[in-house]
Amino acid sequence: MKCTACQQGNLVPSFIDALFRSHTCDSCRGNWILIEDYISWKERHPEHVFDDDHIENIDAEDTVGAMLCPMTGSIMSKFRITKDHAHRIDYSAKVGGVWLNQGEWEMLVAEGLAGNLNAILTDQWQQRIRQKKTSETFENLYRSKFGDAEYQKAQEVREWLHNHSLRADLRAFLMAENPYSAIN
Repeated sequence: MKCTACQQGNLVPSFIDALFRSHTCDSCRGNWILIEDYISWKERHPEHVFDDDHIENIDAEDTVGAMLCPMTGSIMSKFRITKDHAHRIDYSAKVGGVWLNQGEWEMLVAEGLAGNLNAILTDQWQQRIRQKKTSETFENLYRSKFGDAEYQKAQEVREWLHNHSLRADLRAFLMAENPYSAIN
C-alpha cells in the first residue's frame, strides 16, 4: 500500500511497540492500524499496562487537512482525543482503520489513552469532549464576567439552592422585584 499521508512511502507490515499488527510508512514513519487487530490484541491481553517510561520529548505531528484512507482512497474522519488536546487522529469508517502520524502512538501512551484507542472513535467519547469543552467555555465566560470571588460565591449559592427542598419558593423570592408585595 502507498502512504496517503506523505505520498512518498510504502506501508510495510510491522507491529506497534511489538504488540499488535500495523503498517508503517517507510518514509514518514506513520502507522496504519486496523481497529480489529487492536481490539483482538486487547482481548487477548486484558492485563496489559502501557508503559510510558521510555517516552521522551514527544513530537507528534497532526495532519491539518483531510487525509485519504490508504485502502479505499476515501476521506477519513478526524477525532479529537481529549478536550485539552487540539490533536486529532484520522479514522476510516469504511475499513475500520486509524492513521497515526509519527509520534501519535507515543502521545496516546503518554496521555494514558493507548488502551482507549477504539473508545476514542465512538460518538460517546466525542460528545463527552464537546460537552467538557462547552462547559469550560461557559465557566471561563462567567469567571471573566463576575471575577473569581463572585463566581465562587455564585457557585456556592447555586449549590445551596439546587439542594434545598424549597428551591422553587426560594427562586421566586429571589427573582421577585418586591417579594413583600402582592403586586409584582
